[in-house]
Amino acid sequence: MSILGIDEITFGVEDLALCQRFFADWGLTLLSHSATEQVFETLNGCRVVIKHKDDASLPPAIETGPTLREVVWGVESDDDLAWYADRMASKPGYFFTGQHAGCLDPNGLGVRLQKSIKRDIEIECVGHNSWNERGRINQPSPIYDQATPIEVGHVVFFVNDVMACEAFYRDTLDFVTSDRYPQKGAFMRCSEKGGHHDIFLLQPPEPRAGLNHVAFAVRDIHEVFGGGMNISRLGWDTELGPGRHPISSAFFWYFRNPAGALVEYYADEDELTAEWQPRDFEPGPTVFAEWAISGGIDGNTRRQSSGPQAASKTFITARDKP
Repeated sequence: MSILGIDEITFGVEDLALCQRFFADWGLTLLSHSATEQVFETLNGCRVVIKHKDDASLPPAIETGPTLREVVWGVESDDDLAWYADRMASKPGYFFTGQHAGCLDPNGLGVRLQKSIKRDIEIECVGHNSWNERGRINQPSPIYDQATPIEVGHVVFFVNDVMACEAFYRDTLDFVTSDRYPQKGAFMRCSEKGGHHDIFLLQPPEPRAGLNHVAFAVRDIHEVFGGGMNISRLGWDTELGPGRHPISSAFFWYFRNPAGALVEYYADEDELTAEWQPRDFEPGPTVFAEWAISGGIDGNTRRQSSGPQAASKTFITARDKP
C-alpha cells in the first residue's frame, strides 16, 4: 500500500489574472475559471488550482504572500484512503469525508489524500543514443517550441524541523527517504520504486516554513530546453537554468512564479527501487548543480541571456527569507 504521487496542488495568490496567464504559457490546460478560482491540468490529469490568498476555503498559509497552500496526494483505492485516514487521525487539522482525508504536516502545510484522478497515458518519447545503446535509429532528436508538462512531479519546502517533517511523511504516509543532507534536508519518494523524490524538505540555517519550488515533469532534456526558451520568449524571468542536478541526475530550468517562489521544468531523474541505499551530502553549489546557466537562454537568439531575467546570485536551496 502506497501513495501514487501528487494529484493536485492549490496556490493562494495575489493576482489571479497574472497567474492564469503564466500557467497557460507554462503549457497547462485551463479546465475552468471564475472570478475566484482557476483550475488547470497537466497531460495526465494532475491539477493545479489557483485561488486568491484570502479565500476562506484555503488551508492556513505557511508564509506571507503568494504560496502553495495544499498538496493533494493520490491513492489507488477507497480502502487505501481509509487506511491512511486512520494514520492521520491524531494529526492537527485532521478530517475525513469518505472521499478526502487531510491534516496539517509538522510544517503547517495542508496535506490531503484522495482516490487518484490522474489518467494512465501513453506518450511518444524519442530514445537517446549512448555508446552502447542506440535508442534512436533513422530518427532525429526532437526540437520543442514549447513544453506540455506531464504531471506535477515534486514539491520542495523550507521547513522549521526537517527531522519532524521526515518522520511525518515516513511514518504517516509511508514515504521512503532517497538521500539526505544530514540534519538539514530529506529527499523522499512516495514508494520504494519510483522517481528520485516526490518531496524535498529543506531546513535552512535559520529554520522557517515556506515554498521553495514546484516541479513539472516533461518528456526529456529537449523539452526542458524548448519549454524554457518559450517561457523566456514570453517574458517570464529565469531564476537558474538550464542545468543538471548531480543528486537526482535530472535536467532542470527554474523560473520565477507569480503564484509563489519558483517553478521548474525537469526530466531524466533517477529511477530507484528498494535496493537503493540513501546517501548523505553536504549542501552547496556543486551538489545542487553539476552545471547551470545563469540567467537562462534567450528564446530568440538561442544564446545565454544577458537581459533583466539574470539569475539571483543566491544559491537556490539557500535563498534568503523574502
